[in-house]
Amino acid sequence: MISVTDKAKDRIIELRQLEGRTADQNIRVSVKGGGCSGLMYDLNFDTAILPSDEVFEDKGVKILVDKKSLLYLLGTTLDFSDGLNGKGFQFINPNASRTCGCGESFSV
Repeated sequence: MISVTDKAKDRIIELRQLEGRTADQNIRVSVKGGGCSGLMYDLNFDTAILPSDEVFEDKGVKILVDKKSLLYLLGTTLDFSDGLNGKGFQFINPNASRTCGCGESFSV
């Protein structure tokens, strides 16, 4: 399961409106190779639900995750921060053994 904080939910709704997207634009979360720690998070809007996707819903936000990425993301919480120490979506991932300073990459 992947969960979403209230701040992340609010920001997703705001981005949909700002970008003129419809409510059927789901959030796709995936993991790709790269970054300073070896793996990087990727976060996008997507309408296509693929047969290989796992679909989660939390606080009215539908999250799509491919099965390969799911191994790295189980139990992760998607948060949003607009504080002085950084602005943007953050992944609170219990599977990560190390993260980089910017929080965009990790290793297991």
